[in-house]
Amino acid sequence: MTTATSGAAPAHRPTGTGGGRMLVAVYGVLALAATARGLYQVGTKLDEAPVAYGLSLMAGIVYLVATYALARDRRSLAWVTVGFELVGVLVVGTLSMVDVGDFPDETVWSQLGAGYGYVPLVLPFVGLWWLRRTGRAPAVDIPPPGAPPAVG
Repeated sequence: MTTATSGAAPAHRPTGTGGGRMLVAVYGVLALAATARGLYQVGTKLDEAPVAYGLSLMAGIVYLVATYALARDRRSLAWVTVGFELVGVLVVGTLSMVDVGDFPDETVWSQLGAGYGYVPLVLPFVGLWWLRRTGRAPAVDIPPPGAPPAVG
């Protein structure tokens, strides 16, 4: 019989294990792609679209930090970066469709991530779901009153 100890911090599963490995891998690939693209754009043609290229680099940095946070189970940092990512893709994605003047070239989050197969739109929802799912305490196996003791 397993019981929870009162006053103990709730247990959670590490974010970078199990299915989280795939999530970390996808974040890692997107982090490398977005950061490389952002560095290239800022380094070679920043004057053409400073807002778009600055946002590309910022998105890459956000993905790098989110990858680290998820891989190392830095839950608070992961919540902040994945939440920021969600807001960023929704705001930048919407603005890039409404006001194309500030976005003459694509960013990672332009058109809600269309250039990346909408992965930037779906990924933060999956990331937040994973953080919530792994943050719950594991189920405690408590037999009903009067049940025979478990042998094991």
